[in-house]
Amino acid sequence: MDLLNASVKNIKPINGEFSDVAQKHLDNLTKPLGSLGRLEEFAKRLVAMTENKKPILDKKVIFTFAGDHGVTEEGVSAYPKEVTQQMVFNFLRGGAGINVLAKHAAADVVVVDIGVDHDFGELAGLINLKVINGTKNFTKGPAMTRDDAVKCIETGIELANGYAKKGYKIFGTGDMGIGNTTPSSAIASVLTGRRVSEVTGKGTGITDESLQRKIAVIEKGIKLNKPKSEDAIDVLAKVGGAEIGGIAGLILGAASNRIPVVIDGFISTAGALIAYCMEPRVRDYMFAAHNSVEIGHKAMLDKMGLKPILDLDLRLGEGTGAALAMLMIEAGLKIYKEMATFGEAGVSEKA
Repeated sequence: MDLLNASVKNIKPINGEFSDVAQKHLDNLTKPLGSLGRLEEFAKRLVAMTENKKPILDKKVIFTFAGDHGVTEEGVSAYPKEVTQQMVFNFLRGGAGINVLAKHAAADVVVVDIGVDHDFGELAGLINLKVINGTKNFTKGPAMTRDDAVKCIETGIELANGYAKKGYKIFGTGDMGIGNTTPSSAIASVLTGRRVSEVTGKGTGITDESLQRKIAVIEKGIKLNKPKSEDAIDVLAKVGGAEIGGIAGLILGAASNRIPVVIDGFISTAGALIAYCMEPRVRDYMFAAHNSVEIGHKAMLDKMGLKPILDLDLRLGEGTGAALAMLMIEAGLKIYKEMATFGEAGVSEKA
């Protein structure tokens, strides 16, 4: 817990002076006040997060955390759990959606095995930080031990610290894990106080009948394990997943390093909510990439007070939404840094 506690302690509130400086500059650009809407917001937030009046986003990275889930035994996914390991190989070959969109956004992709139930050995491009060989079926007991949940979080923090030292300026979160909308819905229900049926969707595209079974499975797991809503680590351990814990840790680590982090979709937001419930100040360092089709996503974003950048009916995960949102965030920064002021352009200001 030492690394976790130190990271949480190091998360500082946003400095309002930098926000004021950024706003003054934005208001002096050759445009009507606020006319570039959220692009201006992105730039202002970047200045405040980084405490840098001229932020640079020259090195971008998206972390795709992979883990398996014992609850797939209950038939909650349209795909078998072997797809998790198969997709890891696809990521490493560059053939997945995240590879294509990260390349478009000029971001690196880092694939992390934090909890896949498969021995990959030494594979070029794969970061092996395995904490567990998949979670256990949470309808029969806790998904993992509290110690393992903490290890997952600290693994994410270590990654954040390491890539901060490598000079990366913005992080994105991504996930891969067959069945992981089930623990994410469980986390959403416990930490938002919503009924399971209000935050559980069809994930990989299951039938209506399977959806009802999925809801019942989550309700059973929550009733059996009794996760404590006031203890985010307890919730992660009892009904969560390794990749969700890794994402939570990455967010905590990013915030402690004053690095902006772009949160992908439903699973990533479950990780973000874990981090937020541990230390609410992480919210100031997060961008919500998009509004997922998964019905529980909005409830989690609302809980944290985050407004998504995009709404494209996405539900793939992997970090794909984060890659697309990075383009919008960078566009806002370019406006801030490259657009002329009224004085520079010789343009008359509003009377």
